Amino acid sequence: MNTTQKNNLVPILIIGGLFAIFGFVTWINGALIPFMKTLNELTEAQSYFVATASYISFVVMALPASYVINKIGYRNGISLGLAVMAVGALVFIPAADARTYWVFLLAIFIQGIGMTICQTAANPYITILGPIESGAKRMAMMGIANKVAGALGSVIFGALLLSGIDEVNEKLGTVSDDEKNVLLDAMADSVHTPYIVMAAILFIFAFFIRKANLPHVEAAEEEVVEVDGVKKTSKTIFQYPHLWLGVIALFVYVGAEVIAGDTIIAYGISLGISADEAKWFTTYTLMAMVGTYALGVILIPKYIKQKTALIISAVLGIIFSLCILSTSGFTSVLFVAALGIANALVWPAIWPLTLDGLGKHTKTASALLIMAISGGAIIPPLYGRLVDSGKHEMMANGVQDVTELSTASTSSYWILIPCYLIVLFFAVWGHKIKSWKK
Repeated sequence: MNTTQKNNLVPILIIGGLFAIFGFVTWINGALIPFMKTLNELTEAQSYFVATASYISFVVMALPASYVINKIGYRNGISLGLAVMAVGALVFIPAADARTYWVFLLAIFIQGIGMTICQTAANPYITILGPIESGAKRMAMMGIANKVAGALGSVIFGALLLSGIDEVNEKLGTVSDDEKNVLLDAMADSVHTPYIVMAAILFIFAFFIRKANLPHVEAAEEEVVEVDGVKKTSKTIFQYPHLWLGVIALFVYVGAEVIAGDTIIAYGISLGISADEAKWFTTYTLMAMVGTYALGVILIPKYIKQKTALIISAVLGIIFSLCILSTSGFTSVLFVAALGIANALVWPAIWPLTLDGLGKHTKTASALLIMAISGGAIIPPLYGRLVDSGKHEMMANGVQDVTELSTASTSSYWILIPCYLIVLFFAVWGHKIKSWKK
């Protein structure tokens, strides 16, 4: 590793602040999903396009973001990403005024583009800002900042956006169209102030990040061979199977993490729990993650290896998923929240295990890993589709409306099990496959 300073505390704190912003912006989706469902009168599957709009940007922008960062550097890239996120926050204002779902999705997508630029720079930077063996420890530190801020964002936006939503939902089926428009317009107005404040903070942080002292870091060089007197790298990026397996593992993991954080409020409401109580549920998931991150900081790599932490996480994910399916009511909600324990160390462990030994391919590999965040765009809507499908099937069989949604919501969590099985495969075998066998 090459650094201009021996003391990395300041850059770690700066990047920690950046991860806090990521967390705050990302985890308000848990409140936005039931808010949008009511405001725009959506089905379950349609409401989860909030997650799709946020995470699909990582597919669209990851490789271009890598190119931009190579041209303008980490610091300017992060500053640009924050400014784009601020623009996205401002688009929420006309979206709320028009009360048009696709404009809301556009605003979320623009914020996702900005976050993609930031994440493409920040994740590999913090991973290689020190020995690769302790990469998961540094990533766990970032996770604490991310999830504490995410919990704060979920609580704040849950209070601002979901206040009175139960009463609104009760009235919508009984009032006239004019009265319905008045109710929904008043609900839409609650978006203005929080997103104006968010945009201002993002613009300010974008300005100050340009003044930050971030040392230059590069990954260790990979193996080089000499052919006819010319030195060449011995592999292309397509010759690292553990990279592609890591991308797949990260894809399904992000989908599972988003389901655990973004569906839990709507899931609680489907079980008959009031919105005033359910608005705290995303915080339960995130606090479970924070506690496990803290354990990771203490235990990795001194007491347990990154690989071991990943194996334990995957096994816990499978166990907790089975517990969700086999319980009901608030107990089932608690097992969804407990997925935070299973999820916490997956991201921190996958990154260093995947980037190990990639040398000059690290930046491109990082962009591919960032693209894997799109799992959060695809898997949660699949969960929503499963809920809708299960609900309609029970309606056809004469099951009462009160029961059908809660039952379908619970049973659809089976989608998590194959996700954690794939992570388990990568943890046990996949990360060891450094080259294709001849």
